[in-house]
Amino acid sequence: MYSDMKRRNPIGAAPNSRFENDYDHQDDYKGQQHYQHQGGIHPDHYAPNSLKPAFQQQHPSYLRDHPSHHGHYRREYSSNKYIAFYQKYDTAIIPLTLTLLSFWTRFRDIKSSDFVVWDEAHFGKFGSYYIKGQFYFDVHPPLGKMLVGLSGAMAGYDGSFEFGSGTKYPEINYGFMRIFNAFFGAVMVPLAYYTAQELHMSQMACIFAAALILFDNAYITISRFILLDSMLLCATCFVLFCLSKFKNERHDPFSIDWWLWLAMTGVAIGLVSSVKWVGLFVTALVGLYTIEELWDLFGDLSLPKTTYLKHWIARAACLIALPFAVYVASFALHFAILRNSGPGDAQMSSLFQAGLNGNEFRKNPLEVAFGSKVTIKNTGYGGGLLHSHIQTFPEGSGQQQVTCYHHKDANNEWLIQKLVGTAEPEDVTSVKHGDVVRLVHEQTKRHLHSHSIKAPVTNSQWEVSGYGNNETQDPNDAWVVEIASEQSSHPKNGVLRSLTTNFRLRHRQLGCLLSAENVNLPQWGFRQIEVTCDQRNRTNSPFSTWNIEQHWNDKLPEGGYSQYRSSFWKDFWHLNVAMMTSNNALIPDPDKEDVLASKPGQWPLLAVGLRMCGWGDDAVKFYLLGNPIVWWGGALSLAVFVVATVVYIVRRQRKFQDITPMEWEHFQMNGKLLVGGWFLHYIPFCIMGRVTYLHHYFPALYFSLLLFSYVLDHFLARASARTRTYVWSAAFVAVALTFLFFWDVTYGIKGSANETMKARQWRGAWNIIDDHKPNTAF
Repeated sequence: MYSDMKRRNPIGAAPNSRFENDYDHQDDYKGQQHYQHQGGIHPDHYAPNSLKPAFQQQHPSYLRDHPSHHGHYRREYSSNKYIAFYQKYDTAIIPLTLTLLSFWTRFRDIKSSDFVVWDEAHFGKFGSYYIKGQFYFDVHPPLGKMLVGLSGAMAGYDGSFEFGSGTKYPEINYGFMRIFNAFFGAVMVPLAYYTAQELHMSQMACIFAAALILFDNAYITISRFILLDSMLLCATCFVLFCLSKFKNERHDPFSIDWWLWLAMTGVAIGLVSSVKWVGLFVTALVGLYTIEELWDLFGDLSLPKTTYLKHWIARAACLIALPFAVYVASFALHFAILRNSGPGDAQMSSLFQAGLNGNEFRKNPLEVAFGSKVTIKNTGYGGGLLHSHIQTFPEGSGQQQVTCYHHKDANNEWLIQKLVGTAEPEDVTSVKHGDVVRLVHEQTKRHLHSHSIKAPVTNSQWEVSGYGNNETQDPNDAWVVEIASEQSSHPKNGVLRSLTTNFRLRHRQLGCLLSAENVNLPQWGFRQIEVTCDQRNRTNSPFSTWNIEQHWNDKLPEGGYSQYRSSFWKDFWHLNVAMMTSNNALIPDPDKEDVLASKPGQWPLLAVGLRMCGWGDDAVKFYLLGNPIVWWGGALSLAVFVVATVVYIVRRQRKFQDITPMEWEHFQMNGKLLVGGWFLHYIPFCIMGRVTYLHHYFPALYFSLLLFSYVLDHFLARASARTRTYVWSAAFVAVALTFLFFWDVTYGIKGSANETMKARQWRGAWNIIDDHKPNTAF
């Protein structure tokens, strides 16, 4: 394809430049081909193989600096024994030095702030729940928080501290818990170094990639507290590293190393997804790479169909089944540890709650009767408890609001009465299928009511409200009980039982079903779940089905623990849907200004920072702010790479060969991984409606920093040795000096910020000095 191209000097390259001299070793490459042609077995596993498709071949020009190939090239060592020692062992000395520096920058003076900083108030508390075994609810998967709990247990912490925001730590080893978290942040540096190697960057570029992570103030700061971000970032780095290793084994499918790194990629995906769902973005990157690779294999007509099928099976097993197993295992361990009743019970199904130690549901009388007081839970995944409060709808009927609420509250309690009369019957009469009931809100005495007025959010359905009192009789207060299913071994005789019976409530006048479909009300409804009367008669919908959760009736005996069991898979699915529902509810409140929130457009150019604690002159203050040179360089590299790609495409179309075909393939592959990784981690935040913060950009930043190093390496490869030395030196110095200049931002601002930080106010939107925060777009 390229044999008829006229070879021209690359843009900006002089004749006889290093660009041409770099490929003198291709005579050896031809010698390898001749050796194989003569029937010999060449020891170099990266050598070309005529039986492999072209896209699986690796050009030696990108392997000469790879550590696995150092043995194939003779190196001359210095006569100075110390320099010679470094030259001989530089592949170990360099990453070891970077790693030690990384641990020092993350660990030093980590106990300087003896109070709860920022989201330590959340994640420290979640760790306490694991130590005490109390069930809680959070929007993130459990793995990272279990590790926080493990760090507390290793530190001898008993779980008694409440982790109140800004509260001074008592006599607990919070320093060890912070060091445990900082370890994950420190590991990012060697991972960046080795990932750059797997992307076939030069040794200097590998060191610079690691230095960008090492000297970024934001990465250091976020790693030094009891948070999940260091774990998420470490796992994201690990996924990219494993994927890069696997990519480099593609020439030798089904070998031991090929299987190892394919499986490790799957494990890494499972780990990152079990810390935060943001890990699904790097999972998408692996998925897109896999699809492209399978598509390329599909075009290889020499590949047997059975072998192609094996490729599919291997990837399905290692990249789908294995990550899912890791993810599920984290929840199985989560459920196994949290066996005691806690603050998150209400997010789970009633049957699950009944199995927790200390939960009172097992005292529930089994059969529900007229006169019973109950709480009623929606069986839809993430469903809440039927709830009412004195606040009224601002539109529609203006009557008392009825919602679903995910927390235990006295306003969740309802009395089951017969339609006529309010006195309890003298004899116990069980509620059965087809009975007409009236539900009375115990706190306000309002009746559960519906009418042909549109619901406030879901306008296609009828509003449900609280109306009337014991002195009034309204036909729109009548509801018909319809038994849907029975989850216990008891006879299916139409009797309504607590916890185990799923039932529907059909409005007798309108014929609609009481429903709650996880639609959040506006702020006037406290963002609780909207309850409607669904006209669609969807009897199979879990959102139109309910169960009795708590049940009080002194005339009936307790049900007993043996009556109640829940399925792990139902609990697993229920919790994940509840997490998703709560995540979707995290949207900005237009009536309140969140000074910590920021917009995605502000992130790449570091137009905003974040105060992590109180800003009093007497307190040690921490400001989450990246190294400006690092962040701006990463953003600039994205633009440079896109422009360079366009230029290369246009010039190649005109038959200019600025770079060799294999260089072009390498350029494209690194672009797909790094630009694609940045895009997948950044663009979703521009689309989603949830509230966003600066630290949401940190995973995307990692990809842009590796790209920064690669872009420099790509263009400097064609420069003279002196130019390369000057540029790399200037880049290292700029990054290191800027890190030192913003040292106090990372390790704590002491005294008045106005006095010490004025020179560091490089952008107007940074609120280091005062609370003023302009709405800067970029």
